[in-house]
Amino acid sequence: MIYYYFYFMIQIQKIFLITLMLCVSGMAAAQSRQVPNKPDYDLAPYHFGFLLGVNEMFFTINTFPGYQKKMYYNNDIKQSLPDQNVDSAYLFNMEATPTFGFVIGIVSNLRLGEYFDLRFTPSLTFGERNLDYTIQSYYDTPEPKMLYVTKNIQSTFVEFPLWVRFKGKRIHNVRPYVLAGGKYAIDLASNAKKKADNTAAYVFINRKDVYALGGVGFDFYTAYFKFGAEITMSYGLFDVLKRDNTIYTDAVDRMSSKMFQISLTFE
Repeated sequence: MIYYYFYFMIQIQKIFLITLMLCVSGMAAAQSRQVPNKPDYDLAPYHFGFLLGVNEMFFTINTFPGYQKKMYYNNDIKQSLPDQNVDSAYLFNMEATPTFGFVIGIVSNLRLGEYFDLRFTPSLTFGERNLDYTIQSYYDTPEPKMLYVTKNIQSTFVEFPLWVRFKGKRIHNVRPYVLAGGKYAIDLASNAKKKADNTAAYVFINRKDVYALGGVGFDFYTAYFKFGAEITMSYGLFDVLKRDNTIYTDAVDRMSSKMFQISLTFE
């Protein structure tokens, strides 16, 4: 199921890129004999704007070898599954499911030269991720029972991305660019410090993370403003899982965050 989901998302990304390239080519060809919009816009030392986008958050999970062989008994499993009649259990499978969110932010751009910019885009990012568990459990019977548990992790990030942007040559009213940088993110909705009650078991993640960033995009110059369309990827550098000696975290060697984002900027 996850394979088909990611295959579907890859096809959507390919369609988006192809459509964007066709639009850029069409606009450049149609406008080649017109007067360029805002010909001196990129000569300004700095300018500001705002950003709107959609994102897809997910986790990359590395598990310990042979984690399916560890059995959880009595109090250990009751802490993990307080609402189930279970004496013992194995973790059969674990995987992460991405979901969609959105982002709003402010664009601050400093011109470093003809082809380079320094860009700071503080943003507020909303999203969530699911961790899906398949648990093989036993209760007064030699025959196992399969339990399917989903842990939803909601996030509201305050992000501070700093980018270096390399711009290609302007083609009339279109200009391509690539970005690279890093960001510091604070998850305001992190449950790392919450206390679990006796009726539920939580999966905790750390509040702070650092990401490496990369992306591509195009700027479009209109008569009144410039807007851009870009695709970026964020790769978390730290292990964000908070371990609590339950069936939900013991199998994980490392869990890092990733984010795919499509954004529109208006400057």
